[in-house]
Amino acid sequence: MSGRLIESLATTPALAAMFSDESVLQAMLDFETALARAEARCGVIPAQAAGAIAAAARLDNFDICALSDAGFRAGTPVIPLVKMLTDQVRNVDAQAARFVHWGATSQDVADTAMSLLLKRAESILIGDVKRLEQALADLSERHKGSVMLGRTLLQPAPPVTFGLKAAGWLSSVRRGRRRLQKTFWAAAVLQFGGASGTLASLGDRGIPVAEALSADLGLRNPPAPWHAQRDQLAALICSSGVLTGSLGKMARDISLLMQNEVGEATEPGGDGRGGSSTMPNKRNPTACSLTLAAAHRVPGLVASFLSAMLQEHERGVGGWQAEWPIIAAAVQSTGVAIASMAEVAEGVSVDTQKMRLNVQNTNGAIFAERAMMLLGAKLGRDVAHKILEAAARKSTEEGRNLSAVLAEIPEVTIHLGPSELEQLEAPEQYLGSAENFRKALIAESDREDNDEN
Repeated sequence: MSGRLIESLATTPALAAMFSDESVLQAMLDFETALARAEARCGVIPAQAAGAIAAAARLDNFDICALSDAGFRAGTPVIPLVKMLTDQVRNVDAQAARFVHWGATSQDVADTAMSLLLKRAESILIGDVKRLEQALADLSERHKGSVMLGRTLLQPAPPVTFGLKAAGWLSSVRRGRRRLQKTFWAAAVLQFGGASGTLASLGDRGIPVAEALSADLGLRNPPAPWHAQRDQLAALICSSGVLTGSLGKMARDISLLMQNEVGEATEPGGDGRGGSSTMPNKRNPTACSLTLAAAHRVPGLVASFLSAMLQEHERGVGGWQAEWPIIAAAVQSTGVAIASMAEVAEGVSVDTQKMRLNVQNTNGAIFAERAMMLLGAKLGRDVAHKILEAAARKSTEEGRNLSAVLAEIPEVTIHLGPSELEQLEAPEQYLGSAENFRKALIAESDREDNDEN
């Protein structure tokens, strides 16, 4: 039964296809086919048997609904899959049917199939996140001089640049991508251990078969089977959670900047994108909402996976059986967040005039810190803070610029002349090290990427 309508906001078309019933079944069949080929090469089973198994392991030979129903009763879809595959092989070669799934266990199939899916999913996720990184780097450079309000606790604060804000998003996303790549590499590996993780059924051929199998599937062969050791998969899910959180922070910022009363940035639009079913005037933060939805889902998935790590002895009961839906949902949620923010970064509209207007509309209140530091050097910080606190209150109550109020206070004018007060509210003159920090974030990201290469 398809769940595409329910999952339509939680994945991308490419990842939905990656984790579809057909794709999962194909990955399991790929394992069984590769196992037969590896065992034939190592002299464990006849080459003729491997050929018959490969010929029978075709998608159109299997009823996915029947397989799913039988898997529910068996506790794993692998048991009915092996039975169905054996029946298919027997129809062609009764002798070859004896060698289906030879020396393997159900978890070998399930875990290796997931590793194959993860390896394929990695290229999708990393491709999209690199698009996002490039778009953010371009956005940061383009807006390195675009002055805007800083906002702390959602209130106006001294100015920053949009270029610095974009560089901050970029640095967090790049760190998250590197973590994700490392954990994909560690998690997407072969699982082949047989009944108790010793490959005892294959005698002295176990390790050669594992090496041949990993080579056939294009998966790294770990030092030993890892049936009940789920830390590497857990690290992948955790890194997905961290990256999705970083993307959610970016989405939160942009959705707030899109509010009509702020109006400093707008997501790209287009047919069917960002509209309302009742309000034709609206431009909704659709991509941001998809990302924020993912950022809400993934932490719970991380917690669920971590709780499933408590697996007993050599094979857990209920732990690894919980993992497939968690892994699929976490990877797809991370993927939809990456793809959504890549679309935003590549097409976001930035209104620099509105940014400057919003700075001006504070009537200079955001420069109270600057005035306090100037006066503090003459009067002491405590005295200057009290003067500025009273001046800022008067500025707000009377709707006048802070500099105009300060120009009426003798304790101020004795130390700050007309030219200093006139320049007090020039945002470009109170950006501190913003550009240095922006460049440092960009350079750090580029340097670490070059070091990895």
